[in-house]
Amino acid sequence: MALRAVWLIRHEPGTPLGGTVKFSRRYPTVEKRAKVFNGMNYVPVPEDGPFLKALLFQLRLLDDDKDFVESRDSCSNINKTSIYGLSVGGEDLWPVIAFLRNDMIYASVPLVEQALSPRPPLISISGVSQGLELLLGVHDFLYSSQKNDTDLHSRLSQLPDLLLQACPLGTLLDANLQNSLNSLNFVSVTQPQKQPAWKVGTYKGKAQISISITENVKSMQYGKQDIADTWQVVGTVACKCDLEGVMPNVTISLNLPTNGSPLQDIIVHPCVTSLDSAILTSSSIDTVDDSAFSGPYKFPFTPPLESFNLCHYTSQVPVPPILGSYHMKEDGAQLKITVNLKLHESVRNNFEICEAHIPFYNRGPITHLEYKVSFGQLEVFREKSLLVWIIGQKFPKSMEISLSGTLTFRVQGHNRQPFDHICIGSTAYVKLNFRIADYTLTGCYADQHSVQVFASGKPKISACLSLPSSPPVCDNVELRCYWPFRFN
Repeated sequence: MALRAVWLIRHEPGTPLGGTVKFSRRYPTVEKRAKVFNGMNYVPVPEDGPFLKALLFQLRLLDDDKDFVESRDSCSNINKTSIYGLSVGGEDLWPVIAFLRNDMIYASVPLVEQALSPRPPLISISGVSQGLELLLGVHDFLYSSQKNDTDLHSRLSQLPDLLLQACPLGTLLDANLQNSLNSLNFVSVTQPQKQPAWKVGTYKGKAQISISITENVKSMQYGKQDIADTWQVVGTVACKCDLEGVMPNVTISLNLPTNGSPLQDIIVHPCVTSLDSAILTSSSIDTVDDSAFSGPYKFPFTPPLESFNLCHYTSQVPVPPILGSYHMKEDGAQLKITVNLKLHESVRNNFEICEAHIPFYNRGPITHLEYKVSFGQLEVFREKSLLVWIIGQKFPKSMEISLSGTLTFRVQGHNRQPFDHICIGSTAYVKLNFRIADYTLTGCYADQHSVQVFASGKPKISACLSLPSSPPVCDNVELRCYWPFRFN
């Protein structure tokens, strides 16, 4: 006798999605029980987006839903109850309790403590009556004294705390949420909420939330069969939440595109209140397979006043964004070099900055240089013994560029040994620095419409992406190549 999940959805005809999820709550412990009870017929509770689409389709509430669908509209499927089966991802989620009142859809999925094939009679499923009782109790609480949208929003913000009292761990104790409100001594009814010790003050002003996702690529390419090339994406999600109230609650979801590389090694800020175990256990040490958790990654938290890093993550993308080779040959007092770079076709060809640094720190100042570049321009820092190849904002249509040149250095002394073994012989390297705005290599993004805020006032939400992060010239991407080898 328990519930797997609960939703409150605002029906919004004329909008692209047809509705907005105003509140959702899942119970992982009940979900594990459902997996055991239902066996081979177990269907997991979907995320908010797929559930919203499937539910509106089943309830015939989509604006463009005018065609006859036999599985839903035939005479043999006349529904005399509020119990539905939703087709989600090719599987049938049943039973789903759902009804529409006052432009708000109330939905829940009860636990069925038996096999689902064949479907048992509804009267044998005690969770159905409990789910319906809870949804009716939520409706009564929202509209008992509601006068306008502000009152409704205020009551919606109270639901997370009320369900902890009325339906802990998915088990209904009291469907009268007003009783739970009184017992909790809620802020809006009684005394002000106590200021936590870690929060030095409260925010007053316009409500807004800023989300920034920055990914840095670390790549080492050797071009040798006995040394494997390595590359990895390291991401950071930064937030700034300007919200009134002592303890506002926010939930941010990170999403990946279809067949995107899963996020791994996730480390969260201490303000995150709870987290799915699948998020914490995903590690780059383990082998990635089709069963790896690929999101959405939900982070419920109570934000501090200042800007903070909500989480850090890594990801193993299939290929490096830029492939390169570095060929060097000494000819007496001269040094001949060749650098080839190729932008992978999957990477956006629009850079804020892109340049390659070629150091010769232990050879003395550059006295003479002859070079040829197929694209961009070359700057010479003679005293620093450094070449900077400024590629610019775009690669050419071929996606391939090259640099070749001959350098002469001032001799520092015949018997003087190098003070550092880096940049001499086989340890020479090219370091590539670039930055792409509004783009992430993993495709990770924060859906602004899925951000849930339980606080007074409706905040303005903005999100931005970057690959990699500022400052303008940063040592985040390194193509380090042993001599000699060529890029085919």
